[in-house]
Amino acid sequence: MRKYSIFICLIALALFACAQNKKDKVPGDMEVSNNQKTATATFGGGCFWCTEAQFQELDGVIKVESGFAGGNVANPTYEEVCTGTTGHAEVIKVTYDPAKISYDELLQAFWLSHDPTQLNRQGNDVGTQYRSVIFYNSEEQKEKAELYKKKLQESGAYDKPIVTEIAPLTNFYAAEDYHQNYYNQNGSQPYCTFVIKPKLEKFKKAFAGHLKKGY
Repeated sequence: MRKYSIFICLIALALFACAQNKKDKVPGDMEVSNNQKTATATFGGGCFWCTEAQFQELDGVIKVESGFAGGNVANPTYEEVCTGTTGHAEVIKVTYDPAKISYDELLQAFWLSHDPTQLNRQGNDVGTQYRSVIFYNSEEQKEKAELYKKKLQESGAYDKPIVTEIAPLTNFYAAEDYHQNYYNQNGSQPYCTFVIKPKLEKFKKAFAGHLKKGY
């Protein structure tokens, strides 16, 4: 019920955001490839295996790439990031079609994909690499992220303060190949079964009308 009430609150905030900023029809980082307009968004919500699996199912999302951002070491390895000394967060880079899904809707998915009140952790995953963070690519994305965070905090949807960091994207490094598409490739692994799958089912229920066909 708590997740559902948060979802309803997010829908209301989305309508508010659209009404307040109608001029923002397209994101600031729009690209055109093979005659298709695409944009990117970068989110950190704990272990990237979890968030990757969730965002992959959204209609309009073209690609989800797990990686690292926000740190001070170039081309870090997963083992280096796990030490918590590189400054990076585990993130997903979401390439999407803004004609099918908006940045507002991706923000809704982000807030619901994890607990943004947990500082430098998600459940048993502890460390700054698991922090809640939005890395923005443009001023439009920054404004929307800050607006959502402020309004969501004021709504009382969460019992604790939202600790999500909002910062410019200065670097993104793709994680090793074995981290990509992890849940779909390793669904029988204990972490996938007992941690990712329950989160994924809740996410799918909340976004039932926004999933790709077949999901």
